[in-house]
Amino acid sequence: MVTRKEDFSKWYLQTIQKADLMDYSPVRGCMIFKPNGFEIWEHIQECFNQKLKAEGIRNAYFPMLIPESFFTREKDHIEGFAPELPWVTEAAGEALEERLALRPTSETMIGDAFSNWINSYRDLPYEINQWANVFRWEKRTLPFLRTSEFLWQEGHTAHENEEDARQRTMKMLAAYRDLSEELLAMPVFEGEKTPSERFAGAVQTFSIESMMQDGKAVQAGTSHYMGTKFAEAFNIRYLNRDNEHVYCHTTSWGISTRLIGAMIMTHSDDQGLVLPPAVAAHQVVIIPVGPKKKLAEVTEKAQELLQELKSAGIRASLDDSDNSAGFKFNEWELKGACLRIEVGPRDLEQGQFVLKARDEADKQSYDLANLVDQVQSSLTAMQERLLTKARQRNQENIYTDIETLDQLQAHIEKQRENNEPAGWVLAGWDGTEESEAKIKELTGFTTRNIPFDHYFQGEHALPRKEKCIVTGKPAKATVWLARAY
Repeated sequence: MVTRKEDFSKWYLQTIQKADLMDYSPVRGCMIFKPNGFEIWEHIQECFNQKLKAEGIRNAYFPMLIPESFFTREKDHIEGFAPELPWVTEAAGEALEERLALRPTSETMIGDAFSNWINSYRDLPYEINQWANVFRWEKRTLPFLRTSEFLWQEGHTAHENEEDARQRTMKMLAAYRDLSEELLAMPVFEGEKTPSERFAGAVQTFSIESMMQDGKAVQAGTSHYMGTKFAEAFNIRYLNRDNEHVYCHTTSWGISTRLIGAMIMTHSDDQGLVLPPAVAAHQVVIIPVGPKKKLAEVTEKAQELLQELKSAGIRASLDDSDNSAGFKFNEWELKGACLRIEVGPRDLEQGQFVLKARDEADKQSYDLANLVDQVQSSLTAMQERLLTKARQRNQENIYTDIETLDQLQAHIEKQRENNEPAGWVLAGWDGTEESEAKIKELTGFTTRNIPFDHYFQGEHALPRKEKCIVTGKPAKATVWLARAY
C-alpha cells in the first residue's frame, strides 16, 4: 500500500477498497456502496434527520425523471446543468414526445409542486427534505467525492419574505457545520461563494469547505438563497396578509456522499481507514488471543463481552476466525475499527482486557468490570482527538502572508519541490471573474468562499486583505484560495 506522501490519490483509492467500502460499477463513473460504506451514510442520515425533525421539516420523495420543459423555465438553471444532464429519449421502443432528464437536482420538480400546493400565507413556510440519488455526468470521477450518480439530501423551502428565507438558508448552513464537526470530526470554513461559484439560479450560495490532508479543499455542503427567481419561473405565489398575490422567497440546501470521501481523506493514515466513532460501522472489535488449547474458553468469555457492549448500544464485533492474531490486527486497522479489544487467558485471570485505539500507538489494560464505561469514554476521547488533530493540521496549512500572484506561484512551486501540501491561501480579490480565471489558469487554485465576518474578529482573527492578489487593485473581498476536488 502506497503512503500519503508517495501518492495521495492512489493511497485514497487503496484505502477505501481495502476497507471494503465500495466497488466499481460497470457503468462509467458510478460506484457500488458496500455495507461498510453505506452504513456510514446511514449514520449521517440518522443524525441529520434528527436535526430536520427538530426544525419541523419532514421528508418527501419526488420522481427521478424531469421533463425538459421544466429546465427551460429558469435560464441560469438550465445553462448551469446542461453539460451534465443524461437524457431519457425513448421507452418501450418508442420515442418520447418530450425528453426526460435524470435529475441533477430537484428545484424544478419541487418548484412545480410548490406552485400547486401553496396558495395562502397560511401555507407558509413550506419546508420539505428529500433523500435521493442524482445524476451529473462527470468527466473525471473519484469514488465518493465525484461520481456520475451519487446520493444526497436536498432541502427545499418557500417563505413569505426575504428575511425568513435568509434565516432558513443560514440556519441550514450552521446545521451542516455542526454535522461535519460534531459527527464527522471534520472542521470546516463557512462563507459565501463568489458569483461564478454560485449554484445555477441562486441569488446567493453559502458553503462549508473542508481541508484534506493533502491541502486540497472539498465543498462539504451548500445552502442557497433563491430570492423569487424560481418562484417567478414556476409561479409559486400566495395570497398575502394584504390580500395580494405575491411570489414566495425560496431556498435549497444539500449535502452528499462526498462527505464520506472527505472524512476519509481528513482522518485516515498509511495503515488504512480511520473513522470517527460516531459514524464507524465497527466501533469495537474483540479479538481473542492465546494458545489454541485455551482459545475456546477465551472466545466464550469474548462472546459475553460482545453482548455486554451491544446491550449498551455500542457497535461491536467479535473476530473468532482462525486467522492469526497479527493478521486480524492488521485487517481491522485497514477496515477502521475504532477500538480493538484483546482478551487472552492471562487477561481473564487478572480480570482485565487490553484496549488499543485506532489512532494511537499504545495499548492500555483496564478492568473487565469497567468494560462498558471504559469503551464509551475511549470512543468519546477518540472522537475529540480526531477533531483536534484535524484543526491543528488545518492551521499548519493556512497561509495568510501571500500578497501577489507571483508569490502564490513561488509558494506552490516550493511546496511541490518539498513534497508538502500547498494548503489554503487567504487572498484579496477585486470582485471580477477575470481575476478568478487568471488565478485558476496560472495556479490551479480556485476561490473556495468568502469567509464570514466572525473569522476576522477575536484573538485568532484572520487578516483582511486590502489588495487583489491578481491586479493589485483595492480588494472587494478576502477569499480562500485552494486546489479543490
